Amino acid sequence: MTGAPLILYNSLTRASETFVPLDPGNVRVYSCGPTVYHYAHVGNLRAYVFTDTLTRTIAWKGWPLTHVVNITDVGHLTSDADAGDDKMEAAARATGRDIWAIARHYTDAFKQNLTDLNIRTPTHMPLATDHVAEMIAWGEKIAERHCYRLADGLYFDTTTVPDYGRLAGAADDAAHARIDAVAGKRHPQDFAIWRTTPPGETRQMEWDSPWGRGAPGWHLECSVMSAKYLGPAFDIHTGGIDHREIHHPNEIAQNQAHCECADTGATFWMHNNFLVDRTGKMSKSSGEFLTLPALGARGFHPLAYRLMCLQAHYRSELEFSWENLAAAQVRLKRWVHAVEGLRLRAGDESGAISASYVEQLDAAISDDLATPRALPVLDAMLADKKLSPATRLATLAEFDRVLGLELAEATRAALRTRPAGVAIEPAAIQEQLAARKAARADRDFVRSDAIRDALLAAGVDVMDGDPLGWDWKLPG
Repeated sequence: MTGAPLILYNSLTRASETFVPLDPGNVRVYSCGPTVYHYAHVGNLRAYVFTDTLTRTIAWKGWPLTHVVNITDVGHLTSDADAGDDKMEAAARATGRDIWAIARHYTDAFKQNLTDLNIRTPTHMPLATDHVAEMIAWGEKIAERHCYRLADGLYFDTTTVPDYGRLAGAADDAAHARIDAVAGKRHPQDFAIWRTTPPGETRQMEWDSPWGRGAPGWHLECSVMSAKYLGPAFDIHTGGIDHREIHHPNEIAQNQAHCECADTGATFWMHNNFLVDRTGKMSKSSGEFLTLPALGARGFHPLAYRLMCLQAHYRSELEFSWENLAAAQVRLKRWVHAVEGLRLRAGDESGAISASYVEQLDAAISDDLATPRALPVLDAMLADKKLSPATRLATLAEFDRVLGLELAEATRAALRTRPAGVAIEPAAIQEQLAARKAARADRDFVRSDAIRDALLAAGVDVMDGDPLGWDWKLPG
């Protein structure tokens, strides 16, 4: 590793610690993936912008990386409780669709979200349903010493492992609102390893097991897949802060039961905070929620959303608002405009990387991924006229490797999005703008105004005199 030591906040110890990989030749990271019963909302996607920043930083510092993001296509109930239905089965019944087709559709949609946000493809994206045999084997190994049977399945006794709930910061989660009472549980914190299909019912996803035909509990899949792809001890486990209270403590308990030791699986447990939406449209239960394509329909590029996330520290709450997103898009446009000018001036010239600005980037990003500190360094570097255009472009490439904003290649045309209801094609807009420019050169202002008015009627704002250099926009 080069540069400053990488300091990361460890939720397990509630302290910032120097990251030292277990194996410098292969840093291993596991990230809780989506439950693919519906589209991911933008709050869900903040977790993957954070994780991408983390893995980009690890790679930028020179460590080889194995990154796993699981796909939950079975086992996740409608809450973190052990009462209720599986989200996938509920979606299948509500829509009358094949559950496997639902999983494929929303998995593909999630992967497209990652592409649109310029999130690097993980090394592995395993499906829970491909690992049910391993989950049953895991349950069989821990059942005798750590589990007990109830009519509806196999449950884990959380008193059989050391320090249950340490990650959550509490030894007893009995009062936690997200844990519902289940008849027969020995302790409120106990959780399902296997859920047996009720008599007389049939699920679209169910398997035979020693505890009856049914499906695995949600928590089990992450223990099984992290161990399979990364080994029983790996470097970092990431997820949303909501996982810190129940899901991740349950993973740790399963890991400890399986190894019959106090090991938690990962050395570092890292959690991003919530994206807060005061409009109430961040929850899928509302029926109307904000997705990445929904932002595009309002005229916002996915990279504007990525930048909005980077403008806040991953451990801080981030409030979503259209004003915040618009401000991020303007900042992104300003950078793209500046970079296009640098490319014109640099021509074919190559430049050396500015060590000073890279050191400032490293200092910020090494301090627990302090992206809000790194962005002003980027501002200063692009505006530094003491550096040649070629040097600024070469240095920009280093920022891109960490921040993932694609500024070195971005163009104004690439950043344009088409809001819903706008039919005119960008090529047609450019053709009309060229005709308007010619009319203005001929001082034919009547024709110039007519073209502008026609574009406005088609939903296009002509931006004369815009200091950012944008010729037009499609308002959301």
